[in-house]
Amino acid sequence: MFEALGRFLFRRRKPLLVLTSLFAVLSGLYGVGVFGDMKPGGFENPGSDSRKAAQLAERAFPQRAPDAVIVYRDRTRTVDDPAFQKSVTDTVQALPKSSVTGYSTFWMTKMPAQVSHDRHATYVAINLRGGDDNAKEKSYKAIADKLDAPGLQTERGGPVATGHQASDEIGKDLGAAEGLSFPVLFVLLVVVFGGLAAAGLPLLVGGLAILGSMAVLRVIAQFTDVSVFAMSLVSILGLAVAIDYGLLIVSRYREELERGHSGEEAVARTVATAGRTVVVSGITVAVALAGMTFFPFGFLKSMAYGGVAAVVLSVLFSLIALPAMLGVLGSKVNALSLRRRTKAPRQEGQGPWYRLAQGLMRRPVLVALGTLAVLLALATPFRHVEFGISDARQLPNSSEGRQVQNALDRDFDSDAVKSIDSLLVLKSDATSPGQGAALQAYAERLGHTEGATGAKITGASATTARVSVTFDGPEVSGPARDLVNRLKDVPPPAGAQAYFGGQTAVFDDTLDALGETLPWMLLYMAVATYILLFLSFGSVLLPLKAILMNLLSLSATFGVVVWIFQEGHLEGLIGFDSTGNIEPNMPIMLFALIFGLSMDYEVFLVSRIREQYDTLGDSTAAVASGLQKIGRLIVSAALLMCVPLAAMATSGVLMMKLFGVGMVFAILADVALVRILLVPAVLKLMGRSAWWAPGPLARFYGKFGIKESDDAPEPKNPVPVAG
Repeated sequence: MFEALGRFLFRRRKPLLVLTSLFAVLSGLYGVGVFGDMKPGGFENPGSDSRKAAQLAERAFPQRAPDAVIVYRDRTRTVDDPAFQKSVTDTVQALPKSSVTGYSTFWMTKMPAQVSHDRHATYVAINLRGGDDNAKEKSYKAIADKLDAPGLQTERGGPVATGHQASDEIGKDLGAAEGLSFPVLFVLLVVVFGGLAAAGLPLLVGGLAILGSMAVLRVIAQFTDVSVFAMSLVSILGLAVAIDYGLLIVSRYREELERGHSGEEAVARTVATAGRTVVVSGITVAVALAGMTFFPFGFLKSMAYGGVAAVVLSVLFSLIALPAMLGVLGSKVNALSLRRRTKAPRQEGQGPWYRLAQGLMRRPVLVALGTLAVLLALATPFRHVEFGISDARQLPNSSEGRQVQNALDRDFDSDAVKSIDSLLVLKSDATSPGQGAALQAYAERLGHTEGATGAKITGASATTARVSVTFDGPEVSGPARDLVNRLKDVPPPAGAQAYFGGQTAVFDDTLDALGETLPWMLLYMAVATYILLFLSFGSVLLPLKAILMNLLSLSATFGVVVWIFQEGHLEGLIGFDSTGNIEPNMPIMLFALIFGLSMDYEVFLVSRIREQYDTLGDSTAAVASGLQKIGRLIVSAALLMCVPLAAMATSGVLMMKLFGVGMVFAILADVALVRILLVPAVLKLMGRSAWWAPGPLARFYGKFGIKESDDAPEPKNPVPVAG
């Protein structure tokens, strides 16, 4: 099948390149508008009780939770100075009602919490018009330049303002990352290929994948919310994966040319071997990324949309457009060579990778146990992981949103407005005497709950009421979560339905949703990956080995991420301020990505080993020969993939920095420790049983397996079959 596809691509190479060029132009023109269609946030469960509580509060008590918090400060004057008051009041009164539904100032509320401890600063809480985050962001952009108060220092913060600033920061960081990545990648590809012509091809595939993914995301954004963070994954993953696949295809094509094959034969053999590997690898990565759609969070769903689009398009362009380009270039793929190429391929057993594999397989138990010990040691810090929610601390200290958050924590009595809110839907008017007495009794029960310091009715409108519970300690913490769950057990007034809101309730609902969904995602990924790898390798044991090794690699990565970003190690070197916790969506995203990309390299390596096993019929020789043929390519692919990820690690947004650092470590550790050291040792210990399948499954693989061609030659030493 794949060989026939390769011949078709060669014969239709010029029309295919015309269609590819047309696709690039159209997708680029359409996809560039995706930035205006994406939305901030996406970290909350839209179906949770805390979200329902927020919606009730927004309808009945719109002044409770501000969308923007603007801090006004003066070095010499205090809030008691009439000029200070006039400057702030005139500014907020002039804001257009088309964008602002309400606001509150200290001079309106008389709340001490709205004045700094030294009385030289105050904040204004603003509610923006709009039914969703995107509409509110548009309202904020309409007033952002109108918030400066004459004679006062002005800092813009709060949820919507911070989200807008994060979007701008990510856009700048992406531009810088891509601007840095392309020239560095080109130089490295020139080193890998030794020539300019071949080096440009994987980059071209990466550019096509990014343009196409942007267009796909924009189409998806017309039907559902797409997080602004998805674009970062599209840009980085699309470039990284496309270069990996392009590297594999171009390298194999040059190898086939060196063997003396004609242009058509070389393309056909390349698609039949490396093309098959790319398809299996891409499907495996896409399947892993699709696992994020199991979760109800817009952030994870958006990452799945963008990641799957980037990977699928990378596969399509690597499998279709790239062979067509190679067919046009022919032997000119080696043009503009910067080094003298050897005329004959290296003989088996002479290469350093062959000798390394042989050395590892002489002491397989020692190598396996030593590698396992290192991975488990790296994973240890993950036992102490602490989760937290995304807030302004994700931004760099230079951003206004972060400065506002720092000011509120440092200069204001932030605990005065901290609470867990119970939003009640009542059967009768909340302001009636009978209902009022029931609400008061409910508030007293909540206030006497273990961990609470008090509770009072803070809102009553029609059939909706709010009771706010105060407590000591951080809003996002284990004790605060325990308090929320105890409060939920307190019976509400007769006939009432209670929904708990506030940051603590959001945090509790987020972790509950992740915990409930994660087992299903893991089961899906394990089953789907197992089936795909069995169809690729015809073995019942190799897929299980791959899954277990991936879990080891993931555990090590999570341990390092906790050690760096939660515990605060390497803050100065990497350039960040630790929040003391990890945003809980991030490990899920890293899990899907790392699991998929680890399988990427597993497929690269084991496909070549299987190819050698079918030829040589000896498992040990196949491992050594396969590593010799693919080892340098896997290391090169990993280093190339790390370039855009390392560029993302320079982002000023903490989540993007964590993503970049975590992915770079995961890829390097997976290739160095798992694929290069552990896989040869384990395959040596498994021997011929690594390729074993029981009779019915062996026949199933023979009929439906993803093989190079339907008439592939029989191996010299057939795979053992049970019974």
